[in-house]
Amino acid sequence: MRFEKLKYVHLSQMVKIEEEAFDTPWSERMFIPEVEDPNAHYLVGVRGDNEVICYGGFHAVFDEAHITNIAVRAQDRGHGYGKFLLDELIKEAESLGCVNITLEVKVTNEKAIRLYSEFGFIPAGVRLKYYPGGIDALIMWRRPDKSNENSKK
Repeated sequence: MRFEKLKYVHLSQMVKIEEEAFDTPWSERMFIPEVEDPNAHYLVGVRGDNEVICYGGFHAVFDEAHITNIAVRAQDRGHGYGKFLLDELIKEAESLGCVNITLEVKVTNEKAIRLYSEFGFIPAGVRLKYYPGGIDALIMWRRPDKSNENSKK
């Protein structure tokens, strides 16, 4: 698998993955602006001749990145693609000068919460009834460890 920047050619396959992964998936029309928005940064995991197996993206604003989407095709879950993708998104955000990274995740999505925690994301609050069906969103942040910075001085 290789990562590519988001292109229009990826959108139809991404929408199929969205529909598998989320209760309220983004439509192709919703992804179109993400292709050319200079603040939107999406990576698409591709195998062979443009077979999309995962994707993720964030919006960069000043020194913060807000992860908007991360999804892996249903048949390819459980093989570490999500971990590989998140690692690449973090590297991309850091290369752009983003030191703080945030995201929202369903409080019921324990697997995703564990993954984000492995990468240093910590809970910072809850958005009540953020998702359809009245499900709350856990707000998570990945920030530089200030105590480590001070100990290096």
